[in-house]
Amino acid sequence: GIANYILDAGRAVVLAVNKWDALKAEERAQVKQVLDRELQFLRFARLCFISAREERGLKALMQAVDKAYASATARLSTPRLTRALREAVEHQQPPRAGRLRPKMRYAHQGGRNPPVVVIHGNSLEKVPASYARYLEGCFRTVFKLEGTPLRIEWRSAANPYVKEASA
Repeated sequence: GIANYILDAGRAVVLAVNKWDALKAEERAQVKQVLDRELQFLRFARLCFISAREERGLKALMQAVDKAYASATARLSTPRLTRALREAVEHQQPPRAGRLRPKMRYAHQGGRNPPVVVIHGNSLEKVPASYARYLEGCFRTVFKLEGTPLRIEWRSAANPYVKEASA
């Protein structure tokens, strides 16, 4: 649906649920449960419950929109990104891939709207998606990014000790 399009396009997003005041408590719980299940790929998005006619929740909605825009266009400094990366790796190292463990050296911002974090190191092609999600969560926490997707790109250095076979 439209949520998948937003995610694929890398746009910031805030979810607003209107007519919230018209629901009973048990209906609200059911709606929250359905939203959590169906939109878990948009967990980074702020969920705002509003009543447009009663003008309730609109201030919080607009604050969430402002925060999402600020997060999507934030400048992430290389020293802070690298420090956050090192702290994340110290807390939980990436899993070994055979005899090798991917080594992450530094990170820098590769783009904005959505933010792109480029991580440089060795054997990064072996980093599992679960570890990339862990790093994404760490970066989100450190930089207080809310309402925007965050992309991670890997840049592995070539091993200078491996001789290429000549054709």
